[in-house]
Amino acid sequence: MKRRPFDPRLLRRVPAARRDLSLLALLGVLAAALVVAQATALAALLATAFDGRLDRPALAGFVATVGARALLVWAQGTVAARVAAIVKAALREDLLGAVGRHGPGWVAGQRAGQLATLAGRGLDALDAYFTGYLPQLVLSVTVPLAVLARIGLADWSSAVIIALTLPLIPIFGALLGWQAQAATERQWRRLSLLGGHFLDMVAGLATLRAFGRARAQVEVVRRMADGHRVATMRTLRIAFLSALVLELVATLSVALVAVPVGIRLLGGGLALQTALLVLLLTPEAYLPLRAAGSRFHASMEGLAALNEAFEVEAGAPSPVGRTAGVVPDGRGEIRFESVTVAYERTTALRDVTLTVRPGERIAIVGPSGAGKSTLLGLLLGFVAPTSGRVTVDGVDLADADLDAWRRQLAWVPQRAHLFATSLTDNIQLGAPDTPEPALAAAVRDAALDDVVAGLPDGLDTVLGERGHGLSSGQRQRVALARAFLRDAPVVLLDEPTARLDSASEAVVLAATRRLVAGRTALLVAHRPALLEDADRILRIEDGRVTELTPAPTGKATR
Repeated sequence: MKRRPFDPRLLRRVPAARRDLSLLALLGVLAAALVVAQATALAALLATAFDGRLDRPALAGFVATVGARALLVWAQGTVAARVAAIVKAALREDLLGAVGRHGPGWVAGQRAGQLATLAGRGLDALDAYFTGYLPQLVLSVTVPLAVLARIGLADWSSAVIIALTLPLIPIFGALLGWQAQAATERQWRRLSLLGGHFLDMVAGLATLRAFGRARAQVEVVRRMADGHRVATMRTLRIAFLSALVLELVATLSVALVAVPVGIRLLGGGLALQTALLVLLLTPEAYLPLRAAGSRFHASMEGLAALNEAFEVEAGAPSPVGRTAGVVPDGRGEIRFESVTVAYERTTALRDVTLTVRPGERIAIVGPSGAGKSTLLGLLLGFVAPTSGRVTVDGVDLADADLDAWRRQLAWVPQRAHLFATSLTDNIQLGAPDTPEPALAAAVRDAALDDVVAGLPDGLDTVLGERGHGLSSGQRQRVALARAFLRDAPVVLLDEPTARLDSASEAVVLAATRRLVAGRTALLVAHRPALLEDADRILRIEDGRVTELTPAPTGKATR
């Protein structure tokens, strides 16, 4: 995509920045007026100094304009920094909001490492754009126009030369900018790939060490980092070449004005004050354009990240539900009506029609990858049906308020994610204002009290990243405590006893039975123990759902 000096999508996406951007434009107009006023005062002061006199009003005007320009530079920097902070915060909020709306499947498709690089280093690179390039872009419009107008009144022939040579700087800048844009995009792609691969490697470090591939991956990261270094140096070479060309063009243009002015001054065809004014103002006409060209190259990484942030959000699939819609009642009937879910490379569910009655406990079995987790993902709002619909109490989830609906769900995934905070905060994740008696009851119901007793600070113990310090069974019990605390009418359990030993499995099974009692429950199960208390057993294979016939005793038979 062709890079533009200013992307109008920014105003639509971050309306809070409009006022500060307008203020930045106003400050640019004031700066242009001060440039002309300062040069006029200095020319008058120097012209009278040659006659041995001191023009006190001109001296006072010069000192005042110098002070005003210094104050204006500070104001421009402050406003630009505030705009940068507002835009970065808004874009990060949009990215995190997209992650929250579209769910883990979308994040996996975008690669978490690349999104993390974009939200961190990428958007931070916008500082150079807002604090350096954008104020200079405003000055590159206002100052040359003001200078041309002032010189046109004093010496029209010099104004004509300036008007003819000024376009050379943006023309040469654009020619070099096309090359710099391609180099910057290559550099940004390499950085994104490096960030994503490094995150994958760190997450799988134990596996790499176990299979003896850690050193090989270190070499891969080294090669990727070296590729990013080469791309960065190529971009810097173009930036330095651009600065050299723009300086040369500006210097030659100033000379084209200065030489005729000097000759006419010596011949008596031009007054000294007018000649000084032209010579002082001419470099000011080219300076903002030269500075804008060099700062544009410094800000191109930020612009690449800004464009990617817009494209990531625009290319994301529409969320399943709306933030403001109908609120379904979780105590009602759940229906899957001819639901098909197709991904890019496979079809997870095919024409599934299913009714879950209130209070019913349904076990879901089937081979790995058959579509069991996708079925739960539909209810969680993480997955949207390719065709068909899912309704709760007659409300289509496509028209529902997903946040309100999820508050009626308790979810225990295969691998409960715990955060590097206290055990209390992890349990209260879905109910942060829970009173202490309810928290204690949830801990007891999840059979977590013996774990809490063994921790150094009890519930206030701060866990490591991803719950480091707890076993798999203990993490699952924390997830069950979350579900108990949620006290939701619908419970979704995705293989809660997977990868547990027999002792941990028995504890988690007992807690699971207490959790699903009196609630609508869907349980993805591999182990027979989870099937014993199910009212119905569904088998998913190749995306199709068939029902197994339960025996009169409640045991399932094929």
